[in-house]
Amino acid sequence: MHIHNNLPKNILSWYDKNKRDLPWRVSKNSSKKLYYRLLSEFMLQQTQVKTVLPYFKNFTKEFKNLRALSKCSEKKILKLWEGLGYYRRARNLLATSKILVKKYNSILPNNLNEIKKLPGVGEYTANALIGMIHDYPTIALDGNVKRVISRNLNKSQQKINFENFLIMNKEKLLNTNRNSDFIEALMEFGALICRPKNPKCGTCCLNKTCKYFKSSNKIVTINKKMIKKRNYDIFCYINKKKQIALTKKNQISFLKNFNLPKIKESSKLSKNKNWKFLKNYKNSISNLRLNINLYYKFSNKLPATYNWYSLEQKKEFIPSFTKKIFRQFSTLF
Repeated sequence: MHIHNNLPKNILSWYDKNKRDLPWRVSKNSSKKLYYRLLSEFMLQQTQVKTVLPYFKNFTKEFKNLRALSKCSEKKILKLWEGLGYYRRARNLLATSKILVKKYNSILPNNLNEIKKLPGVGEYTANALIGMIHDYPTIALDGNVKRVISRNLNKSQQKINFENFLIMNKEKLLNTNRNSDFIEALMEFGALICRPKNPKCGTCCLNKTCKYFKSSNKIVTINKKMIKKRNYDIFCYINKKKQIALTKKNQISFLKNFNLPKIKESSKLSKNKNWKFLKNYKNSISNLRLNINLYYKFSNKLPATYNWYSLEQKKEFIPSFTKKIFRQFSTLF
């Protein structure tokens, strides 16, 4: 599985003319390079650029550098992250910033294995960071890059061993003298030209050598998420002040240690005699499809670890999942 010799040159040429003006793309000598790259890479995990932009702007306005971010409280960073989803990223970002400041004096290690030890940093993020910060010769294999490669070969991603592919094409891919730019150029090319749906093959700078473009039997490269269905019973203590009792002691995997009512996963939805039934509704989180039975009872006394919350509490972080629960009770007040 070999790529054409001119692929890196053509993509870099396209990138120089068409790259987007994004706020985290600062000069190589900028003192903010590590901070901006770290922040953007965490935010962009499973999230589109247009969604990330206002959050990136707010964070960089609130925290001028990596050291300032590392001193932030978890409560504050979660509040700033509110609405961006996948809140574990915010906690990992904070933990990673603290390690980089305290252990590495605000410098990214130049060792890939050391970078992968940082909280929330996997194979892709580690390669992206070391490549863009240290101009290290590597390829960050995200969905966009894998799609460019698989389309160029007209092969299903499942049939490509990307590790072996990179070894076989090492001289072509990792010998550009612009390692940092090439990492971004590949991702940008996949996002804007070699798109999951309706790729711009007619104007693509690779179409002369692309096997997908030339083939009459084009291999579909879209990866479908495996949808998981779950049933949950949610039990809410409420009061006349339009408050709901929340706790961080729930061990629900997708929102572990966040403010939630009492939640119990069930094999099938059934009525609960000790609580008043409000309604059944659906919710989605990433690849989870949740079927929810919502129960409630008015109460002035709360179990240990619970506290009263309302949507008007601007300083307290409340996940979007919990906010939707609040809205279900609007008919009671």
